[in-house]
Amino acid sequence: MNWDVPPDDTDATAPAGEAADRLVGSAADGEDQAVEAALRPKSLSEFVGQERVREQLDLVLKAALARGATSDHVLLSGAPGLGKTTLAMIIAGEMGAPIRITSGPAIQHAGDLAAILSSLQEGEVLFLDEIHRMSRPAEEMLYMAMEDFRVDVIVGKGPGATAIPLELPPFTLVGATTRAGLLPPPLRDRFGFTGHMEFYASGELERVLHRSAHLLDVEIDPAGAAEIAGRSRGTPRIANRLLRRVRDYAQVKGDGRVDREVAAAALGVYEVDERGLDRLDRAVLQALLKLFGGGPVGLSTLAVAVGEERETVEEVAEPFLVREGLLARTPRGRVATPAAWSHLGLTAPQHAPGASGQQGLFGA
Repeated sequence: MNWDVPPDDTDATAPAGEAADRLVGSAADGEDQAVEAALRPKSLSEFVGQERVREQLDLVLKAALARGATSDHVLLSGAPGLGKTTLAMIIAGEMGAPIRITSGPAIQHAGDLAAILSSLQEGEVLFLDEIHRMSRPAEEMLYMAMEDFRVDVIVGKGPGATAIPLELPPFTLVGATTRAGLLPPPLRDRFGFTGHMEFYASGELERVLHRSAHLLDVEIDPAGAAEIAGRSRGTPRIANRLLRRVRDYAQVKGDGRVDREVAAAALGVYEVDERGLDRLDRAVLQALLKLFGGGPVGLSTLAVAVGEERETVEEVAEPFLVREGLLARTPRGRVATPAAWSHLGLTAPQHAPGASGQQGLFGA
């Protein structure tokens, strides 16, 4: 296999404010990349979760093999850490083809893409992570490469410039994006199969954890796996990261076995609560509730109150809080939901949105 960048699902769009050591962060650090390589399933039958995408992709690949042809181009979209890189590697494995991995930010000129495409072998899988961040000239070159397996290389400048057609061997492009809406329609339409990766249910994460624990030689019981899964934000990467930290705690403070009590105690040390909120998430909620009475409050004001950059609050903390129903974005600012007051064990004042007897943003 050829590697142009490390094999991970790192969210290249993650803001600079997201610390690499954030235990429930979506970005992958060096340790994650090394461990994930060892834990990756090698086939669709081993892959846990994403049942619909897995079934559809299985049909696409088996049909291509039966025809003796390369697979259609595949676009995988979804949040970081859900398995897009893993599926790309499985596609190559199922097709018996080598894989080359690069990323959109690494391709800033059409010549960069031309150099990669011209060196591909027949049937090779090209995995392009964060494809929406590729430069526009490279995007336009990719249109022809995907459709006709040909690129035009421009030689010279000005009126004397000449386009030399370069034939490419048939290949399969697997694109991954965390922001499918940023892909231009002409590029999106050239993918024969599009799969959207969903967040995992707790039961699916428990299966992931049992498999990872077996590979890491960690003894874990069902209750311990359930405790970790419930704090993993529906993301396998986070589940595996929490498992490693719980393993450390179990080896130092216990007998090495992970049960519910050990998992809860370990994640308490790392400040990950029962819903998967960490220090930053709780700081945002506490500021919103205690300082601003549940809102509404502007994003910049909220960021100053927690001592973080505006982008960090908006892109790192808010998405999960909104998904969990703890915070709402409104035209007037950020507003806490009744669930936020309940989660922090606070009583909402009568004027707060959703407070008892109030007709407001969340009803009676």
